[in-house]
Amino acid sequence: MTVTIHTPTIAPIDDSLLQRWREVPVPVAVDLSPDEYQISPELRPLLPPGQQPRLFGRALTVRCAPPDFGAVLHAVGMIGPGEVLVIEAAGQAEHAMIGDVLGGHLHRIGAAGIVCDGPVRDVGNLAKMKGLSVYSRSVTPRGPTGAALGEVNCPVNIGGATVNPGDLILGDCDGLIAIPATALEGLIRRMEEKVALEETWVARLASDEPVTSIFGLV
Repeated sequence: MTVTIHTPTIAPIDDSLLQRWREVPVPVAVDLSPDEYQISPELRPLLPPGQQPRLFGRALTVRCAPPDFGAVLHAVGMIGPGEVLVIEAAGQAEHAMIGDVLGGHLHRIGAAGIVCDGPVRDVGNLAKMKGLSVYSRSVTPRGPTGAALGEVNCPVNIGGATVNPGDLILGDCDGLIAIPATALEGLIRRMEEKVALEETWVARLASDEPVTSIFGLV
């Protein structure tokens, strides 16, 4: 068997729309999006709160057949700056699908990050790669044992969410969400309104206005 490379048509996203989405925190995006867009909180950021780089980029998707990681190898040769390598690894915990060698290449070329529904390894070195945002289900020192299977640029299941090639991945210290490119335009105004509302709450709290008044409590 060989790795299957799909070639889906991925429509561009207007730069101005992407810039608006950059201002949306993950909790706001999760609150106002369909539940199925949220990636399970069992996939955790590599770094502690306050240290994890924010993740923002379009998905290049990979489906592995652990312990084989052939699809990851092909995807690493295809990914571009600002993209997110999204790896379906069956949620298994025995074999890491990526570590510091391939992660170091992604860092060097300016990829935005890695989301792995399975283990990663070499986390001490990955943590030093400034700006590369890594999320995984687990960590293990044991690596893959084959490089001949899998698919690239196909729909994948990541922590219960279906992620398609080109979906927008947002991640921060709280967790992850995958938003279909076709939904971005329709959701952004609600997101911006919620961000603005929260800013007014902060300002009103700072002015010592009663909480009951701010939140309409009886």
